[in-house]
Amino acid sequence: MTEGAGIRDGDLPDDLTAAEAGMWQAFRNGSVYDLSSGDTAVDDPHGGHPWGPERTVRARTVCWLLLDGPPALAGRVASLKLTGIQVSGSLDLAGGTVTPYVELRSCRFEREILLPEARFTTVRLVNCSVPRLEAARVQTEGDLHLPRCRFLGGVRLTDAQIGTDLLLNQAVVYRDRTGRSISADGMTVGQDLQAEMLESHGELSLRSANVGVSLSLRGARLRNPYTRLALNAPQLTVERTLYLSPAGVGGPQLAGRTPPRGTRMQHFECHGGVRLDDGRFGDAVDLERARFVLTDEQELSLRRVQAPELRFLGERPQRGKVVLSGARVVNLVDRASSWPGPGNLHMPGFAYENLVPRGPFPLTERLEWVAAATAEYHPEPYERLAAVLRASGEDEDAREVLLAKQRRRRETLPPAAKLWGYAQDLTVAYGYRPGRAAVWMAVLWAAGSLAFAYAGPPRTGGGPVQPPWNPALFALDLLLPVIDLGQVGVWRLDGGWQWLAAALVLLGWVLATTVAAGATRLLRRD
Repeated sequence: MTEGAGIRDGDLPDDLTAAEAGMWQAFRNGSVYDLSSGDTAVDDPHGGHPWGPERTVRARTVCWLLLDGPPALAGRVASLKLTGIQVSGSLDLAGGTVTPYVELRSCRFEREILLPEARFTTVRLVNCSVPRLEAARVQTEGDLHLPRCRFLGGVRLTDAQIGTDLLLNQAVVYRDRTGRSISADGMTVGQDLQAEMLESHGELSLRSANVGVSLSLRGARLRNPYTRLALNAPQLTVERTLYLSPAGVGGPQLAGRTPPRGTRMQHFECHGGVRLDDGRFGDAVDLERARFVLTDEQELSLRRVQAPELRFLGERPQRGKVVLSGARVVNLVDRASSWPGPGNLHMPGFAYENLVPRGPFPLTERLEWVAAATAEYHPEPYERLAAVLRASGEDEDAREVLLAKQRRRRETLPPAAKLWGYAQDLTVAYGYRPGRAAVWMAVLWAAGSLAFAYAGPPRTGGGPVQPPWNPALFALDLLLPVIDLGQVGVWRLDGGWQWLAAALVLLGWVLATTVAAGATRLLRRD
């Protein structure tokens, strides 16, 4: 191409093709340059119809316009707005500073787009076919929009800095040679990252990424049959909400608003493991109706996640594990049918302050939820649940949880301790139902009183003063340890009645000991 004062003044270079000459003039005018044929099938950039030279511009010409293009016409703002154009060659803007506004719609690129360490104001690629986007450490003052684009060899946005929004709505991204579809480790997005109804074929990597407002993967479909993870985002920071929830299909809005009634919904669906370990979320993690299809070795991992609210409302994973070890949330919004079964839920150290169930979630199922998370006995999940129930005023349910904890613990004890545990459970329910002791005492007292009344007055044991024989007081004196009612020391039983008296004394001590143990446990708990 000819360079010199003529080009800087806006003169048309000599060696441009007809398509490039039209693009050159449209750039100076700031207008849209559209070479579409009007035939929908032919104009589909993802289809198989060839586009000839009349619709093709060279990548080096596009780079020249963006990096050192002619001045705008008087009263106009120079910008590159292309529609229905094929770009031949590799579009290489690495390290460059691009000032004009860039918007390409329904365009086809023959080779990759290279933007490492480039600087832009705003870039919009809409419904374009791109072999690969290489944009590590790219910087934009405004938006980077890539909706409905198809990337056959992946997208790399490692350490990119996006000034406002990053849009990947309805994009289709296939994996690169490393197995990743989108590699955006360390990326910073000033406002929203929207990837609604994204199709990812490979690992979507967002390690240590930072999103200034919300990250929306509503209706996205992530598939990675090649490695363990379909979404790999440890140490992800989202200032507001992470959405792994449904999106409306066919409507004009894909920005997270509630779709109108009757709108067809597309669920978030993930075939492969999810890793959100050590994530920080300012508002919530929303898993409403999410579908996770895992293998036995894969996990939905939320280790040490921190968020004001976790909405665990997805479909129950049939395989794989859900891990919440060390996570801390304020509100746990969940559904009984969302949690996996025994052996597939792990939550040691999981802290939550409030339970907000959606739909029926009776205490029996909540206890099964805790049991499913503890293959071996551990007191902490039971104590956490009891504390939350007590804080919400459900004292009776809290006692039931602590009783279940003791019964679970009993199964780990040696035979003698297990037998003593059964005695405590049968009599006073480990102290959480102390009224049982009074019932047992009344039953034993009545039985003993009737038996001794039938036996008649026994012989006396001697002494200066002998109170009259009273079967009821005698039975009560046997049952109450330590307390002396003046009957046992005066009257002496013979034969089998001695065995009955010994049994009442023993049962009295068992009741007293279990009541004392239960009271000690309650005081220690409080």
